Amino acid sequence: MKPRNAPLQRPFKRLVPAPVLSLALLVLWLLLNRSLSAGHIVLGTVLALAIPLLTAGLRPLPVRIRRPGAVLRLALAVAVDTVRSNVAVARLLLAPGRRRHPAGFVHIPLDVRDPNALAVLATIVCITPGTAWAELALDRSMLLLHVLELDDAATVIANVKRRYEAPLMEIFE
Repeated sequence: MKPRNAPLQRPFKRLVPAPVLSLALLVLWLLLNRSLSAGHIVLGTVLALAIPLLTAGLRPLPVRIRRPGAVLRLALAVAVDTVRSNVAVARLLLAPGRRRHPAGFVHIPLDVRDPNALAVLATIVCITPGTAWAELALDRSMLLLHVLELDDAATVIANVKRRYEAPLMEIFE
């Protein structure tokens, strides 16, 4: 059964595709200008409506999480890995002479293609101390990862694919 106001929702959704973002932009505009004058309210409203329309193509695709349980497992794995990496990086910083392996780059072949999953993978890699997302191939098939202390590239590849990529594919694809 369709709601009675459905025809009114379509034009509103076209004019205001991201209402929360528009409201936040208006409030931010007014706060930055420290003014509630009519001119600032009108200009802020125009900007709050125009910016989301102009940047609609830059916003991520809608997300449909297919396996919520996998989200919890992935979050736990990331938390454990982040703590372990923090300890390892602290050890390297506090005792640089005890470094066991040099830094290096690893090429990781990727099976995941979903843009949201890739964004989450980039976030995971960047928040884990000792690793940095260096480059993604144009066809999204290969990730170049910098590792602060690289012992065995095959082990790094296997860990990223097993601990992060596989759960992300389960969640998003």
